[in-house]
Amino acid sequence: MSNGDGKADIDVEALARRYAEEREKRLRTDAVGQYQSLRGRFASFDVDPNAPSDTEREPVERNADVVIIGGGFGGLLTAVQLRKRGVENIVIVEKGADFGGTWYWNRYPGIRCDVESYIYLPLLEETGYVPTEKYAKGAEIHEQCRLIADKFDLYRDALFQTLAETLVWDDSARRWILTTNRGDRVSTRFTVSATGLYSSPKLPGIPGIETFEGPSFHTSRWNYDFTGGDADGNLTGLSGKTVGIIGTGSTGIQCVPPVAESARHLYLFQRTPASVDVRGNRPTDVEWFRSLPPGWQRERMLNFTQWTSGLPQVTDMVSDSMTDLFREKTTSAGIAMTPEEREKAEILKMERVRRRIDEIVEGKATAEALKPYFHYFCKRPGFSDHYLQAFNQPNVTLVDTAGQGVERVTRRGLIVDGKEYELDCLIYATGFDFMTSYTRESGLSIVGRNGLSLDEHWSSGARTLFGMQTRGFPNFFVLTIVQAGTSINYLHTADVQSIYMADLIAHCFEKGAQTVEPTQEAEDEWVDLCIKLSAERLAFFEKCTPSYFNFEGARPREFELNSPFGGGPLAYFEYLERMSEEKFAHRLDFG
Repeated sequence: MSNGDGKADIDVEALARRYAEEREKRLRTDAVGQYQSLRGRFASFDVDPNAPSDTEREPVERNADVVIIGGGFGGLLTAVQLRKRGVENIVIVEKGADFGGTWYWNRYPGIRCDVESYIYLPLLEETGYVPTEKYAKGAEIHEQCRLIADKFDLYRDALFQTLAETLVWDDSARRWILTTNRGDRVSTRFTVSATGLYSSPKLPGIPGIETFEGPSFHTSRWNYDFTGGDADGNLTGLSGKTVGIIGTGSTGIQCVPPVAESARHLYLFQRTPASVDVRGNRPTDVEWFRSLPPGWQRERMLNFTQWTSGLPQVTDMVSDSMTDLFREKTTSAGIAMTPEEREKAEILKMERVRRRIDEIVEGKATAEALKPYFHYFCKRPGFSDHYLQAFNQPNVTLVDTAGQGVERVTRRGLIVDGKEYELDCLIYATGFDFMTSYTRESGLSIVGRNGLSLDEHWSSGARTLFGMQTRGFPNFFVLTIVQAGTSINYLHTADVQSIYMADLIAHCFEKGAQTVEPTQEAEDEWVDLCIKLSAERLAFFEKCTPSYFNFEGARPREFELNSPFGGGPLAYFEYLERMSEEKFAHRLDFG
């Protein structure tokens, strides 16, 4: 295969063998079982470092039209769309001490969005906020969430630092009864679960985690009391300290450079190298931004989703390291690329990523260890103009575990391949549960009609209509990407889903419908369609190196159906928009 720049052809067969070899190195029999949640003996890792210590309040007992569980993007967008349709009696239950979801919890140094700010920050046209950069810092994104909550008066009925524990359907009253860890009891007609994609942090199942005597924490609970500084860096508390970071995903890529600037020495422990492409960040042209016509944000979001779905357009509005994946191989605008064209584009993209490492990293052994050998969409891609450069610093050492991971945590550090690395501080950039058990990720026990628990109903995988509703659980909605079409830009998915849910709930109020749920036929048809359209995706991930995308290389039976809608985001969005246009005349039972 020609690589398109006049250099030697790529031996695709040899590359496929290398990909397979790298996958085999990393396969483990325990798969997703190799991780552990921040509960039980690891509950101290889940303490909120950003919340006020005085959290006492009286239990709340009230009636609501809608309860929304979660105050991140999905919860905020749903609340806003409901407000726009005249629904005022809304209660939002949020574990954190403020709105923001992912952007409330994650405040580690270097944090910023990987998707362009102008299409990722919600409701920019409504708030008038202008992101300062093409890729905004986490604090800006959190502030935009706060602006949205202020503008749409969402703070007044929010229950912060509160965990939803049980949700039980009362069929006689046709209402859900929600209880929380604060003794609250809320009776509601509709419930929307918007607990997020990255809401349940996980630790690796490495023996000895609890024995380490120095400070240790998960990146989503960053300990600035120890490190000093803030999300912009200047981590003065790490001066003279030897620091270890486990994890080379998107979070590791972002936090390594600022830690490397301050620590006496940084050891980065790598099991699988990441794909790290050009960030290309730059300040926002405010004059250009303010000149954009009404409706520009959704138009720009759509353009990005089209490009990243392999449907090239005449104009690439975002024009970054994600949309350029298919740009070079585009033949005609508006014509979807063939699977062969997509695969070739992905191979060439990864070749460019590996070549960039050679161009930047001075140590040949380190450069080779940093090269990712897997297909582009096997793992979440990363972007940075500083991560690879950090390995040229004398105080940064890459500890490549050749796919095996860390063997043990000791009182003083970590053991890899029999060698102990002594550390003053240990940081886990090890991610979150993803598309596993709803109850495990949300911490919420749900019981629907006739005493059926959602865990039992989904014991062999989720069964939904559009990934949002499930029969036997009337008036219950869930914002997720399981059996839903998902854009690389999650905001686009959440935006379309929130509009659909708000339209349907408003329709129920308007028509006097007490309940709504999928027909059994519609749910079965959607699940069957998801299975049919997911076959190609699942076959692709079976060849991928282990990651949270493919359940670490071994999908458990109970997660068999837990995949995004295989028809892609654009087709999925059309389904939802058509349902609203047709006034929900099909697929639903109203009572």
